[in-house]
Amino acid sequence: MTTPVPLSLDVNGERVDAHVLPRLNLADFLREHLQLTGTHVGCEQGVCGACTVRLNGDIVRACLVLAVQTEGASVVTIEGLSDSGEIADLQAAFRDRNALQCGFCTPGMLMAAQDLLQHSPAPDRDAIREHLSGNYCRCTGYQAIIDAVETTAQARAEPRS
Repeated sequence: MTTPVPLSLDVNGERVDAHVLPRLNLADFLREHLQLTGTHVGCEQGVCGACTVRLNGDIVRACLVLAVQTEGASVVTIEGLSDSGEIADLQAAFRDRNALQCGFCTPGMLMAAQDLLQHSPAPDRDAIREHLSGNYCRCTGYQAIIDAVETTAQARAEPRS
């Protein structure tokens, strides 16, 4: 029998202390233990991007990270980005540009898009496509998603009055 191990980390700015099985992945920890169900589980192989989260500032696939690997780390989920207002404009652009459809891929897409806009505030459409290429969407055909990210980048670049 495997014994749970202690785990302490920050999730969306709050300290979390738990005991987890060593084989539990981060996506399942977030969803099942913390009820943060915005992190979706799709392929469970790191290919689809539905489980994208920030780990110490970098986006990662939560299905490929063991929860125990996040000891002392900072994790930000889609709930953290949304609740803080960090991506309100991006969420609005996804809605306005009809980039949501079924919504399953949306949290991962938003996480990846915000990561791109943080590192490259004025990406062209090719850069957007490249950065989002690790996130699958079965519904939109991607054009609306690329439009939404481009629209957000342009709006963020405009001077505020």
